Amino acid sequence: MPVLEKARALIARPSITPEDAGCLDLIASWLMPLGFRLERIDVGDISNLWARRGTSGRLICFAGHTDVVPTGPLEQWTSRPFEPTVRDGYLYGRGAADMKSSIAACIIAVERLISRRPTSADSLALLLTSDEEGDAVNGTVRVVEALRARNETIDFCIVGEPTCVNRLGDTMKNGRRGSLSATLAIKGVQGHVAYPHLVKNPVHLAAPVLAELASTTWDAGNEHFPPTGFQISNAQAGTGAGNVVPGSFEIMFNFRFSTASTVEGLQSRVHALLDRHPFEYDIRWTLGAKPFLTVRGTLCDALTDAVTGEIGIAPESSTTGGTSDGRFIADICPQLVEFGPINTSSHKIDECIAVADLEPLARIYERTFDRMMSSR
Repeated sequence: MPVLEKARALIARPSITPEDAGCLDLIASWLMPLGFRLERIDVGDISNLWARRGTSGRLICFAGHTDVVPTGPLEQWTSRPFEPTVRDGYLYGRGAADMKSSIAACIIAVERLISRRPTSADSLALLLTSDEEGDAVNGTVRVVEALRARNETIDFCIVGEPTCVNRLGDTMKNGRRGSLSATLAIKGVQGHVAYPHLVKNPVHLAAPVLAELASTTWDAGNEHFPPTGFQISNAQAGTGAGNVVPGSFEIMFNFRFSTASTVEGLQSRVHALLDRHPFEYDIRWTLGAKPFLTVRGTLCDALTDAVTGEIGIAPESSTTGGTSDGRFIADICPQLVEFGPINTSSHKIDECIAVADLEPLARIYERTFDRMMSSR
């Protein structure tokens, strides 16, 4: 079972983010005999690989990451997280679901496709990084910047994130919401709780504002996305003493927003709301991701047909979940979808993937690549 062998080889490397632990060198050794031109675009301690086969036609890309999240308490694992173990029909190990098995399946798919079609008018590529689970500052985004600087674009991209819910093939992600965060500091006057006329309590000042922010309908969503969500993630005030009114109150909040809203529109509405209240404030904004969407078209149809042909079901399109590196690639790629194994064990103790899903996943990727390279 070649996919299993390659998945085990990758899982055995303890590539806890941002470490690559030799994964990209191993993958490069698999790709070089297939005629890929290999380019390392490392930045600082982040390892990035851009591998391309062909120089003409449309560019079909697979994107993914070799880094994994920390293991958590080792004593809670049934088997060691970096000792890939097959047990009761499942392959266990950190990265089994997210997303070393997807990379292994892609490599096998590419090997088989090239053996059948050694020449093509189109090009294949892999974009891999060790910086997806971490800060995501010097990973895929840097590769995209390098490609953009030399006017190299991607026509179609599959990101191998685990997307399925109950069974392999039931879900593909054709978009993701954006993430806009803010740190709001409301200024008050510190003092003794027994002398309220001498203080200005920023927590009291903030209470109606936070209630209004939480109850506001920011948009109604659209046919592809749910309404934009607002959540407070942290709030901090006070010195730790019970008899001191705090001098400031800091609140962190986040918008998960769809294509029905814009960054500028959300920021403007928040500032207008804050300006209606009699207090001083500072606010710092951080854009974590812009929303992206791939409507039904060549890539979605090809992947749907591949899943149906291999599994016998049609995947549901979804835009749920957090962010992925697709948010960076979408800037230079008009059609991008995410598709990979079942997501239920990702980031958990005893992360695993069904061994029976490995070969079908490779065949789905192969069918999709084949269809894309034939659809002229």
